[in-house]
Amino acid sequence: MSDSALRVAALYRFASVADPAALRDLLEDLCGEDVRGTLLVACEGVNGTIAGPAGAIARVIASLTALPGFAGTDVKYSSAERMPFHRLKVRVKPEIVTLGLPDLEPAMNAGTYVAPEDWNALIADPDTIVIDTRNDYEGEVGAFAGAVQPNTRSFRDFPEWFRTEGRALLARKREMGPNPPKVAMYCTGGIRCEKSTAFLKSEGVTDVFHLQGGILRYLETVPEAESLWNGECFVFDERVAVGPGLAEGTHTLCRGCRMPVSPEGRTSPLYVEGVCCARCHDTRTEAQRQAARERDRQVRIAERLGIAHIGAKQGPTSD
Repeated sequence: MSDSALRVAALYRFASVADPAALRDLLEDLCGEDVRGTLLVACEGVNGTIAGPAGAIARVIASLTALPGFAGTDVKYSSAERMPFHRLKVRVKPEIVTLGLPDLEPAMNAGTYVAPEDWNALIADPDTIVIDTRNDYEGEVGAFAGAVQPNTRSFRDFPEWFRTEGRALLARKREMGPNPPKVAMYCTGGIRCEKSTAFLKSEGVTDVFHLQGGILRYLETVPEAESLWNGECFVFDERVAVGPGLAEGTHTLCRGCRMPVSPEGRTSPLYVEGVCCARCHDTRTEAQRQAARERDRQVRIAERLGIAHIGAKQGPTSD
């Protein structure tokens, strides 16, 4: 397979899937030898990222969106100079994004989509509670002005947070005024906040909204002068973080703990490029630091030779 003109498609869709194993087999056949990446299939839908020649990617997406329930699949395209995946993995899972509640039905019971151009008005409404459904380290990189940060370590921690702190937050908001509160939630690409709205509705919260296409579509769509976004948006690829217009940001990835490091963080005496940062310095043994130094050396050799290093760009997952 040639590495020229590679197209990357990040996609998800909540849709009822009666036979996930059959859909897995179909997707494997559609991808064939030309497409690599990871696709997760569950009774609740499909999620993943694939890469390959533009024609092959178009074939997969066209066939997927022709299936019942998948016409509205959210797809974000980008390009790649080199194949970013080593192989194709299509897996059947209990959930396509792990909340720990496989019996939810986001396809039937999600909240209301809000287009990026309408998002500012919603979150500026004093009756709206804005909740970030991402993980703690993502919120540290950037967030919407005034958003509540649950500071969860994993997406599966969100239900517990809502049943305690989130419910208390709603109760306080109800006491503050005559209008029932609205809840607006967001995440990187839209999948976590969409599933979160289904969870809140299952908990009896009815006035629930989520940002269509997530932060990435907002940054791509809303002019910087009108943006209510503060900071950068952490992404799960080699860019680490992006800003307005999806321009590459200023954060890098710590190779010790795989967490984002700001320019300020890189000035810390505890930061060693390719080895550790202030977040993980005291948790790493000398043996681990030495292994990280050797990995960094191998990565730099690979870069000079113009080849990819298998461990160079790994980061945390969106769970």
